[in-house]
Amino acid sequence: MRTIKTFIAAGAAGAIAAAVPALAAGFHDPASIDREVAQFTGAPQGAAGGARLPVDRRLKLSQCPMPLALEWYGSSNQTVLVRCPISGGWRLFVPVSGGPGNARAEPIVARGEAVSIAIQGSGFTVSRQGEALEAGAVGDWIKVRPVGEKRDPIRARVIQPGRVGMELP
Repeated sequence: MRTIKTFIAAGAAGAIAAAVPALAAGFHDPASIDREVAQFTGAPQGAAGGARLPVDRRLKLSQCPMPLALEWYGSSNQTVLVRCPISGGWRLFVPVSGGPGNARAEPIVARGEAVSIAIQGSGFTVSRQGEALEAGAVGDWIKVRPVGEKRDPIRARVIQPGRVGMELP
């Protein structure tokens, strides 16, 4: 009798262990969001300029089939907006720790630097190479000129080192 109970318990434990990855496969990994926020801000979680806390592990965010879109939310660079850029996708606001270095962020794009200009709209992203005509920190709007064009420059928001862009409605 004891052998049957042990066999049933082992079988149930195996079924549960097999079901957990299947359930988790449909959700986005919060730890990957933490890593992307740290890369975006350039500071580890808990440090000045980094995320205050990890993303709540109880959140059940649907798996995002595209790369996540991260941008500063608000004018003071105190919150990072993380979103799944698909129709009906989710969005998440991650508070960032303030600190002495957060009063005025250091420029990460220098004047004259080659940058990738990304224009993003509903369901598409177009990018091309360009040149920064001004220096800027993450979240700043700077003038850029696409390579090979002599017309007036455009304004784009600094996203990360070497990358600027804008989002269309």
